[in-house]
Amino acid sequence: MNVHDKAPDFTLQDENGKEVSLKALRGKTVVLYFYPRADTPGCTIEACEFRDTYKRIQKTGVVLLGISPDTSKAQKKFQEKFDLPFSLLADADKKVAIAYGVLQEKNMYGKKVMGVVRTTFIIGPDGKIQHIFPKVKAEGHAAEVLAYLQETAKGTA
Repeated sequence: MNVHDKAPDFTLQDENGKEVSLKALRGKTVVLYFYPRADTPGCTIEACEFRDTYKRIQKTGVVLLGISPDTSKAQKKFQEKFDLPFSLLADADKKVAIAYGVLQEKNMYGKKVMGVVRTTFIIGPDGKIQHIFPKVKAEGHAAEVLAYLQETAKGTA
């Protein structure tokens, strides 16, 4: 995936089993952040930082969605445990991760495994990819996304 590409459309269940589709969010800017697994150390840091900056992110008018290869049930547990105010999408069959090119070979404790590489996409109101944060470091990422959103909001004001 590259900037200016059309973002692959998808419909997934959120933490409550409700369907969320990218097409239904047309006209809005969407922050789609992929993370490897709910309730693991790095993913918890990232999710909690997004929670702590959520009100400021919301002020930029975007929709924030987390997405991982977990089930809706696991996402719900994660969301409740850390009081996350945004939707978490369940990509259990990894189809969306594959469509976005974030399912890649990773090195886990010396073993090569296929897994989700932490990546964030900013999808514009036109459905095209505006910005990509590749190979994200969990700590400090939410602030980085917020800074980007505030900067681009200034540019369009």
